[in-house]
Amino acid sequence: MKQIDGTYRYYLEDYYSIMAIPYDYPVIGFNNNTVNTLRLWDANPKNQFDLASFNEGNYSKAVEEQNLARTLSEVLYPADEHMSGKELRLKQQYFFISATLQLALSRYKEKNSDFSLLSDKVVFQLNDTHPSMTVAELMRILMDEYGIEWDDAWEITKKCCAYTNHTIMSEALEKWPIELFSRLLPRIYMIIEEINRRFCALLIDRFGNNPDKIRHMAIVADGQIRMAYLAIVGSFSVNGVAAIHTEILKNQELKDFYDIYPEKFNNKTNGITQRRWLALCNPKLSNLITDAIGNEWITDLDRLTGLKPLAKDKAFQQKFMDIKRDNKVKLSNYIESTMGVSVDPDSIFDIQVKRLHEYKRQLLNILNIMDLYNQIKLNPNLDLEPRTFIFGAKAAAGYRRAKLIIKLINSVAAVINNDKSINSRIKVLFMENYRVSLAEKLIPAADLSEQISTAGKEASGTGNMKFMLNGALTIGTLDGANVEILEEVGKDNIFIFGATVEELINLNKSGQYAPWDIYNMNSNVRMVLTQLINGSISPEDHNLFREIYDSLLNGYGGSRADEYFILKDFDSYSDAQGRVNTAFKDKAGWAERAIINTASSGKFSSDRTIKEYVNDIWKLKPVHIK
Repeated sequence: MKQIDGTYRYYLEDYYSIMAIPYDYPVIGFNNNTVNTLRLWDANPKNQFDLASFNEGNYSKAVEEQNLARTLSEVLYPADEHMSGKELRLKQQYFFISATLQLALSRYKEKNSDFSLLSDKVVFQLNDTHPSMTVAELMRILMDEYGIEWDDAWEITKKCCAYTNHTIMSEALEKWPIELFSRLLPRIYMIIEEINRRFCALLIDRFGNNPDKIRHMAIVADGQIRMAYLAIVGSFSVNGVAAIHTEILKNQELKDFYDIYPEKFNNKTNGITQRRWLALCNPKLSNLITDAIGNEWITDLDRLTGLKPLAKDKAFQQKFMDIKRDNKVKLSNYIESTMGVSVDPDSIFDIQVKRLHEYKRQLLNILNIMDLYNQIKLNPNLDLEPRTFIFGAKAAAGYRRAKLIIKLINSVAAVINNDKSINSRIKVLFMENYRVSLAEKLIPAADLSEQISTAGKEASGTGNMKFMLNGALTIGTLDGANVEILEEVGKDNIFIFGATVEELINLNKSGQYAPWDIYNMNSNVRMVLTQLINGSISPEDHNLFREIYDSLLNGYGGSRADEYFILKDFDSYSDAQGRVNTAFKDKAGWAERAIINTASSGKFSSDRTIKEYVNDIWKLKPVHIK
């Protein structure tokens, strides 16, 4: 701390100096002569490498600055099981946050002298907890660089920050060890400690001297900094991204904060852009829709309701399903050319593509496939529509269990796809390198959209919306935006299964869930789980999938047995898949349901979502463009 202009200011010494280099990515509007920009950042060392100094032995800090600049913007999602990975993630977050805030405030300063009016021009939307350090960094800049006192800086900060919660999963609600945070970002840590002290004083005023309550809600507690709590306390708005998700935040996960700040909480259900996820990636269907109802749907997706009267029209059904089959043929050709596997385009294309996480339950899907395979082997005359199961997913670098599930899917695929006795009635594929360009091939070809997360775990999902828009039917739990999809399409046009959020909450509270009971009472479950450890799937290593077996029945690595209720929902999921099989036999009925799904997609446009952010949070005035 030193005195500047008669006041004391904090300043840093012996820090790493990194230059943030801006790169603007054009975001082109649709038919409106407008190009916005997405600001990206690269990192360069501020001090260029000094070879003479290096040769004299002063090399340590110079080399470290060079290496830090290189890794800040080149390493995506570093594994954080070890301290060096955690350090890099924290440095990355601070780099991108600070660069963005410094630019925004310097631009504001060019034309405005009164920072109390900053919120009239700027809102920082904290997209999950990763940028939540914005609250403290904005305080630092206002106080240390612009000389604003704490109380005024805090009022400005609270008016400028808004927080979107995207998940209730604990690993995404970031918590940083104090030891690491205070060492790397000492000034930011000081500010967070003061924010926490004042917030705890507020809690004492409200609840009295209640150590348990204060410890439960404190931003800094138990040796950790709780970034979600920092974002809530330092923001004027807190929103979830689907109706059921927001209710879970208000009534369960963040209930204590909702009780204090009810005015902050609101919902903004996610959306997708029809310009990419229909007009661009499915041009034949796009043209069919335009021929039927005009092209206004491209900018007003609610216009798709005009298709509903055509859902029973035999000629329109035929055109709709011919386009679906054409997309399936194209995907089949792509699969054969890239993977060497032949698939039947007249089979049900049953697709689950999303990040690999246990709560998304790709494991439930593959265990059901194993069960279906067992049934075919036991009864070759089983009444079964041919089915092509397609997976696409990426796992976090350090997520061992997720990678093991990917290995299981591929191992099951190797067994089933090479078993000539089942006559290719089912095929299993795991698509490599799942990405947007691959999604643009998969989604238009899907008949069935797998949205089978454990109820209460998925915040929203957007893949479910993309599949729906392209005429796929959903098989899913009452989770995330599935609930709202059900409301839009009606119960006859979606395959809902599984325990509800309330049922699982009660089951958790009772402590009476016993996966072994299901294993003992259900011979299909027992056979599938036994195959995980008897060499049927992995003859080269019988213990390869024992961790999955143990995680379901005994618990593994500190987690309770069947933490995501896969065995609990096993029979319900199997029954729903049976309903899918029956429904697909009725070609006209399936076509009607597919058209109704597309026609009911209007709510899920990102245009609607953005308008809600604009009107309710950002308070922007529309700009009318000719």
